Amino acid sequence: MEVKSTNQIVAAMDSDYDRKAEIKAFDETKTGVRGLVDSGIKKVPRMFHSGIDITENIATDSKLSVPLIDLQNIHTNPALRKEAVTKIRSACQEWGFFQVINHGIPIPVMDEMIDGIKRFHEQDPEVRKQFYSRDLKHKFLYYSNTSLYKDKFANWRDTVGCSMAPNPPTPEELPEVFREIITEYSKEAMTLGCTIFELLSEALGLNPSYLKDLNCAEGLFIQGHYYPPCPEPELTLGTTTHTDTAFITILLQDQLGGLQILHDNQWLNVLPVDRGLVVNVGDVMQLITNDKFSSVYHRVLANRGGPRVSVAAFFSNNSHDLEKGITKVYGPIKELLSKENPPIYRNTSIGEIMAHHFAKGLDGNHALNPFRL
Repeated sequence: MEVKSTNQIVAAMDSDYDRKAEIKAFDETKTGVRGLVDSGIKKVPRMFHSGIDITENIATDSKLSVPLIDLQNIHTNPALRKEAVTKIRSACQEWGFFQVINHGIPIPVMDEMIDGIKRFHEQDPEVRKQFYSRDLKHKFLYYSNTSLYKDKFANWRDTVGCSMAPNPPTPEELPEVFREIITEYSKEAMTLGCTIFELLSEALGLNPSYLKDLNCAEGLFIQGHYYPPCPEPELTLGTTTHTDTAFITILLQDQLGGLQILHDNQWLNVLPVDRGLVVNVGDVMQLITNDKFSSVYHRVLANRGGPRVSVAAFFSNNSHDLEKGITKVYGPIKELLSKENPPIYRNTSIGEIMAHHFAKGLDGNHALNPFRL
């Protein structure tokens, strides 16, 4: 009688496993990860297994934390503004991330935005299904995992998203459960984004309006992420290691935590700050600053508690460009270049960067690699 080795048994199991079929069946439910949880599952389906040890390379220095920057009175007090600019410059160079407080977005607006995203994902599945789509041409999108069919493993999260500037959807194109708040929050996020771009411009030694004049604040895409409770959080991730394909991202997160950034080759928790917002440098900002500012890897852990809810405001004009067929070209800012600091990147369009981002999926590789000279 032939006795099979453990490796042979595992290989046989692997050969019997039809990943494509599992992904297709999951996608066709149109209810996402929330639908799996509602069905009462006790185990994480194999398509979500990451094979990653999330306990590796965790930062052990308890004093290490993402810089916190107070924006109180920066429009009226030159000394406070200068201090904020100095801190932002350091944060963008050394961390790629920082948190802001006294940023001007009212607390009730932030709370209601989180609640609105939660309401959408927890409403009747039959209502949610009506919005489920992977067609990026739609004004409003509801889906689970942007590159579900390309990624090595699926993330434990569902997402809604829509472009809110420069051409926002009509009220009728938005779900009723958060129609009013997403419009209000987007206006607040745009105002804050413009302030951040002014401070970033000054941090680069440029005129305060420089980045806005480059249309960095023209486009705003809002994504609402919903991370349901996970029965086996050690087996998967809420969001795979990635960088953001944008100029900057402003993130509103609830108090549950789970966001981590890769700093000095160690994973560091970005702990929620009461009434604070997370700001991070995106790939296109790294490109135009010629690596002066860093777009760093980050991820989100799955968790047993929750659900965790976050709202990401991406500043990038790509959706507008792609709709219009416009290829707006960006390259390293000439004022930052010299013989000692030659351009690192070739000129390219955001559309090209985005196309590469979608084609490669969440594979852990930096989206800027193909655009280096």
